[in-house]
Amino acid sequence: MMHGPEKSDSAIVAMKPANNAAPAAAEWVEPRAGTKGNAEQSRTQRTQRRASVSPGLDRVRHAARQRKKEKFTALLHHVTVDLLRDAFLALKRRAAPGVDGVTWQDYEANLEGNLQELHARVHRGTYRALPVRRRFIPKPGTDKQRPLGIAALEDKVVQRAVVVVLNAIYEEDFLGFSYGFRPGRGQHDALDALSVAIGGTRVNWILDADIRSFFDGLSQPWLVRFLEHRVGDERILRLVRKWLKAGVLEEGEWSVSEAGTPQGAVASPLLANVYLHYVFDLWAQQWRRREANGNVIFVRYADDIVAGFEHETDARRFWDAMRARFEQFGLELHGEKTRLLEFGRNAAGQRRRRGLGKPETFTFLGFTFICGTSRRGAFLLQRKTRRDRMRAKLREVKEDLRRHMHEPIPEQGHRLKAVVAGYFAYHAVPTNMRALNAFRYHVTNLWFRTLRRRSQKHRLTWDRMPRLAADWLPRPRILHPWPQQRFAVNHPR
Repeated sequence: MMHGPEKSDSAIVAMKPANNAAPAAAEWVEPRAGTKGNAEQSRTQRTQRRASVSPGLDRVRHAARQRKKEKFTALLHHVTVDLLRDAFLALKRRAAPGVDGVTWQDYEANLEGNLQELHARVHRGTYRALPVRRRFIPKPGTDKQRPLGIAALEDKVVQRAVVVVLNAIYEEDFLGFSYGFRPGRGQHDALDALSVAIGGTRVNWILDADIRSFFDGLSQPWLVRFLEHRVGDERILRLVRKWLKAGVLEEGEWSVSEAGTPQGAVASPLLANVYLHYVFDLWAQQWRRREANGNVIFVRYADDIVAGFEHETDARRFWDAMRARFEQFGLELHGEKTRLLEFGRNAAGQRRRRGLGKPETFTFLGFTFICGTSRRGAFLLQRKTRRDRMRAKLREVKEDLRRHMHEPIPEQGHRLKAVVAGYFAYHAVPTNMRALNAFRYHVTNLWFRTLRRRSQKHRLTWDRMPRLAADWLPRPRILHPWPQQRFAVNHPR
């Protein structure tokens, strides 16, 4: 998960030193013993849309790779009608409309005319961003509400097009341990990277960091200053300022803030990654090189950060330094959710010798990480579905069954099949089979109780439910490979 000239961890992937015949070949081993970083991940985009293979953007990408301090002064001309069309077609068809009330279908009715007119306004400088409509959605596993920003349709189109252009630059700058909302990278890539790093590196302490209200607290002036390091096209910067200053419309009241970027806006993930790239990633890499006495690993998915350390003293010094670093840029570590715990292949033995209990667990991207053992007694990192996330999903299933209580059983079965299959698609990782079985059992039980409530003269018994479940609900099976296997495929040496 290291970046650029950094070297990958020889402890994770044992390889003999490569010849210097190719630039990539020289990055196979660390120049020193021990781990100071994580393995690089391929930057090649998986999609083959016109936007991703544009010759102009390829030149931008090549220049960004070769000249790390280059400021790009001419970028807006890459926002073409074709790119706007691709951006529009990539939007969700059934997404809720913004303050303009325009839906995807409304805009599609005169698509080419609308895109031509939008393109002209963007390049003339007469395009105006509309306020973001704010709504609140339940936060998984809690009783709290999460704010979600819904941008107007044309704002979504322009933001997505500009993000494609800026990705050509920043995908060459972002470090390898940054995984959130990046082309060709997903949550399971981050989970694999963290698992491989913990399992194959001398990591004895985990710092599970949580940033308090990150999307609402980041400083807009600092964000623009960070963008100016690489973007010299004032027209692009003016578009970003328009989005930041468009404000929020909540219950008919419009407000503007000097901090934050709306969650749910198309450009927010990229802007958040740019912010944390300068505030955390580059600084953490420098700290690892200059201050650490032992092995250090980082994995960041958006604002979720996990850091691993060989020595407790390194972990505590980094924690203090990170707290001070964030305060400089308007961010704050959550005092209750940020914690340091003893974790790793040696944690259980060390705690047992001190008369302590089992190592603590931590959560990351919906999974609980546990120090376990294999059948042979060796260290085995286990990942299990977070209990609060499973309970929240089961509550959704229960409410949906109540709303469709009197539908025919085949229709209910089709709906539940999609829910269970989607749940397994994310959670069916090795060492998580027990949680998968539990989820399917609870869904079956909820279905059984719902069917019994449809009539006081029901004849349904539990003996029939296993047959119904067998007909409609997928059986649990592991769908994802072991982290080491997929990590090796994504990081060929």
